Amino acid sequence: MRAKFEKFGLIGAGAVLGVMLSLNYSAIADKDVKTQLPLDDLRAFAEVFGKIKSDYVEPVEDKKLISEAINGMLSGLDPHSAYLDVDAFKDLQAGTQGEFGGLGIEVGMEDGFVKVVSPIEDTPAYRAGLKTGDLIIKLDDTQVKGLTLNEAVKRMRGKPDTQIVLTVLRKGETKPLIMTLTRAVIKVQSVKSKLVEPGYAYARITQFQEHTGEDLAKALKAMHDQNNGSLKAMILDLRNNPGGLLNAAVGVSAAFLPKGDLVVYTEGRVEDAKMRLTANPENYVRGKEDYIKNVPAELKSVPMVVLVNGGSASASEIVAGALQDHKRAVILGTQSFGKGSVQTILPMNNGTAIKLTTARYFTPNGRSIQAKGIVPDIQVEEATVNSAEQGFNLREADLSRHLSNPKEKEAPAEKPSKVIPPPENKDKDANDKDKSADKSPIEPGSKGDYQFTQAMNLLKGLQILQKK
Repeated sequence: MRAKFEKFGLIGAGAVLGVMLSLNYSAIADKDVKTQLPLDDLRAFAEVFGKIKSDYVEPVEDKKLISEAINGMLSGLDPHSAYLDVDAFKDLQAGTQGEFGGLGIEVGMEDGFVKVVSPIEDTPAYRAGLKTGDLIIKLDDTQVKGLTLNEAVKRMRGKPDTQIVLTVLRKGETKPLIMTLTRAVIKVQSVKSKLVEPGYAYARITQFQEHTGEDLAKALKAMHDQNNGSLKAMILDLRNNPGGLLNAAVGVSAAFLPKGDLVVYTEGRVEDAKMRLTANPENYVRGKEDYIKNVPAELKSVPMVVLVNGGSASASEIVAGALQDHKRAVILGTQSFGKGSVQTILPMNNGTAIKLTTARYFTPNGRSIQAKGIVPDIQVEEATVNSAEQGFNLREADLSRHLSNPKEKEAPAEKPSKVIPPPENKDKDANDKDKSADKSPIEPGSKGDYQFTQAMNLLKGLQILQKK
């Protein structure tokens, strides 16, 4: 089981600027699979290769042609399979440690443009006001149309303290937005936590990294001790979390579930792609002590709300789906992104690698999140002003060539059990006149965070019912 587990990682819907998003990676042994080569198609490929070499308007290096052919072969499969050159592969490895260079944004490719999936908190992209669904159409003076995703990501990477100008299309705006961002070495703090009130713990996970589960366990114990050894309720904030490492998602789930509970299982064509991952140390600890044993026991049972939105993808959806299926937490917010596929990193002999979709993952109750997402128990739209979801509401299902949901025909469409409308905006006219006046996003877990305040109201109501 462990050998299988280490081969897989889950990511959000595209690439992080400065690094393709965090994944587990390891060399995969050659599989004894007999495949008959399509000789006629290979002859056609060789013929096209020869024509380009002889007739193209300018000389082209063999290495470039082969690299572009591999790139096209993988990107044509689905939005998440990709070819990683030497630099991209190194960046991926650095990204799992939570530090990398770039702008700090999760992106995908749509209709030839770079589409924002989620800005990462406390990064240049987040501070500049980029939002889910934004379309990046120009990088400095270079049009994005015609670039591959890897080429666009490379242009957005660069030395820290250098600037890049992004031209952005946003729904509701009559003209493109021009944003100047300064590149930085991005150190993503995976876990942020605080006691919002006596007895009420709040933890926000921005990305699932190598030490996320361990950091969460420390934060939970610290809040428990800070509140004199007792907690009344818990909020876990997974909004705009694009995903990350699979073992981290299992570890986070294990902090709130009984030992042995199923967290996620995967199904693929080969035996290595079939796994059942439970809340047991062997599925989230790598050669270290079981950090979950230090989490206060009451965290397995206190009332709990998990916040999600359209920027919650992949590993975030694993955690939310597991806690929802086991009825451990109420899921509140808006429908999540819907990335339910597993990518395996296959290193090549020349220092490059391919990121290949090898399986779909399923929640404990057998639900596939692919192109569907997690439907919250209580739907709460964020306030429209400064909302991270104010944009095109991009989902996995909106991406071209996305994988289908194998359970779509078997189960009826899910609906939230309750819908809470967003607050009335009394200053709507004034805001419409000057939409660009305030680009700063609302701080998650603050009084201005409408979804958070609704979660607190729900938890306090649950507390009252328990006392009665």
